[in-house]
Amino acid sequence: MKIAIGCDHRGLELKQKLIPFLAETGYECKDFGCYDQAPVDYPDIAEKVCKNVVAGKFERGILICSTGIGMSIAANKLKGIRAALCSDIFSATRARQHSDANVLVLGGEVIGQALAWEITKAFLTTKFEGGRHLRRLQKVSCLETTLLDNK
Repeated sequence: MKIAIGCDHRGLELKQKLIPFLAETGYECKDFGCYDQAPVDYPDIAEKVCKNVVAGKFERGILICSTGIGMSIAANKLKGIRAALCSDIFSATRARQHSDANVLVLGGEVIGQALAWEITKAFLTTKFEGGRHLRRLQKVSCLETTLLDNK
């Protein structure tokens, strides 16, 4: 499986620890930045990773920032992205089983390295269940093209 990964400066440390685990486990991983502690804008990294996932160049994406909140918000603005911010294994498993999430978002300052790896493994190895969940995802896709009247 090919994985697109990216982080902002606050997620750099965790990303640098995850990449070797991914490689050792047989995942092909491309790093879309950032590469040092110089401050960057997380939406720019989220866009790079997510555009490559939507284009089919990568099967999954992983994004990391301080809490994961900013990356999650930015990622979910792109049509076709179902990004899930996960801080536990159960949520990562359900994100795949029920929502067919294609991007995992982690909070680099929220969870430790060992838990991050367990969450990532669960996310990458869990299959989408389909069935009744497919109908719900079709409704979510419709929301991407619907202009909502906020009155």
